[in-house]
Amino acid sequence: MPKVKYDGTRLTELIAPAFYPVYWDVRDGLHTYYDLFGGRGSTKSSFISVELVTGVMEDPLANAVVFRKVANTIGTSVYEQVLWAINELGVQDLWKGCTNPYRFTYKPTGQVILFRGLDKAKKMKSIKVSKGYLKYLWFEELDEFAGEEEIRSVQQSVMRGGPKFVVFKSFNPPISKSNWANEYVLKPKRRSLRHKSCYLDVPREWLGEQFFDDAEDLKETNPRAYEHEYIGNAVGTGGEVFDNLEIRIITAAERSRFDNIYMGIDWGWYPDPFHWGKMHYDAARRTLYIFDEFRTNKMSNYDTWNSLRLLKGVTGMDLITADSAEEKSIGDYRDYGSLCRPAIKGPGSVKYGMKWLQSLRKIVIDPISCPHTAKEFNNYEYERTPDDEIMSSYPDKDNHSIDMTRYAMERVYKRKGQ
Repeated sequence: MPKVKYDGTRLTELIAPAFYPVYWDVRDGLHTYYDLFGGRGSTKSSFISVELVTGVMEDPLANAVVFRKVANTIGTSVYEQVLWAINELGVQDLWKGCTNPYRFTYKPTGQVILFRGLDKAKKMKSIKVSKGYLKYLWFEELDEFAGEEEIRSVQQSVMRGGPKFVVFKSFNPPISKSNWANEYVLKPKRRSLRHKSCYLDVPREWLGEQFFDDAEDLKETNPRAYEHEYIGNAVGTGGEVFDNLEIRIITAAERSRFDNIYMGIDWGWYPDPFHWGKMHYDAARRTLYIFDEFRTNKMSNYDTWNSLRLLKGVTGMDLITADSAEEKSIGDYRDYGSLCRPAIKGPGSVKYGMKWLQSLRKIVIDPISCPHTAKEFNNYEYERTPDDEIMSSYPDKDNHSIDMTRYAMERVYKRKGQ
């Protein structure tokens, strides 16, 4: 890429140190997708706007398009943000702005930075540029879009005709853990770099003392709101059943040390699925690691057992605790050579098992090998009354992996003293 002078402005004056690794990752072309999220004042939008302006100036074939869900928010948000970047870089004489429609044109070459609302995503098929291709895409306030399918549809329409693309997605995590954007950044994705930041990663003088004072005041008066708004954590709505979750990749080194292995099955056909899971329990640290699963619909007992043997390495020596309501299925598994035993249910067994899971220091779930388990545990919330009061009962829906875990761990939490 040719070097472009920015009237003496150094990029270090515009990009916070926390974003230096992202900057070099973009420059080295290591990823296509950059998902930047975090709290107020993290300067993620400032970083992206600088990347768009400099990226277009340095690549004569590059153009950019910036998306907001609602078109009438463009003028007071992303357009102003890109204008800020142009002015701070000192290159305003090289760019021409237009507000109907919103766009910036790079005068030396005619390259453009376009702005679009996604009120109707199908309109994106009509985006054209006269020179080069749309190399850069930016979805601002990602959580406001309709979901991953809408984003994917736009990318499929726009990302054509070029050798390299850079897609930025930025947002402040919504409070609900089950929001699609929060779930999206938890799912590992090939060619994606995820970066979380907050105001504490930014030079103090950039934001000013008042910003830091307000943050500290909220931290003292309402820690939960501070954690959400300023740190950028999806703290939940207060109705989450499990507040001890850690959704992350469980490394091969960790797995090599797992010795207390437990397996469970929640039987199902359709629409309820068959769900098998595998876990390790570290009693000294009161930590449960769920690191493997198998879920399917409309598969016979014989076929699920063969799948567990062939795909998951389950043998006839592995004890599996299964839902006792399916006596025939347990009998079938035993006939096939499985060491399958029924869970010992009874009055209060659900409540007791759930409270034990909630009492653990941590429940670690690998989202790559256990995507269904991670999603169900993360989204499981208490039901509410019509007046929005939280009920103490556990909802009996979307909890197949949770039931499976209760069955698998039954022989642990039913021990005296547990």
